[in-house]
Amino acid sequence: MKKLSSNLTSWDDHLDNKYGRPGTPTREKYEQEFEAFKIGVLIQEARKKQHLTQEQLAKKVGTTKNYISRIENNASDIRLSTLMRIIREGLGGHLKLSVEI
Repeated sequence: MKKLSSNLTSWDDHLDNKYGRPGTPTREKYEQEFEAFKIGVLIQEARKKQHLTQEQLAKKVGTTKNYISRIENNASDIRLSTLMRIIREGLGGHLKLSVEI
């Protein structure tokens, strides 16, 4: 473990200690959950930037306020088609994806 000072640990070392090294099942689970969390935060930030409530966004995309809340709070998986509809119809944006191999 690389110590930055007597009381500090690098973020990578922290993740390794808490979730295991990259490629291990627990680390993969953490990475997947973190990606879902980031999607929720991005939607919430975009919604707030456009001064929309969760209810207003939900009406624009044909879903419920509760579902938007669950997405923003990482309490629900989201289908790609729903994500695209939220971005395109609800927020007037475009979804860009990338794949790393």
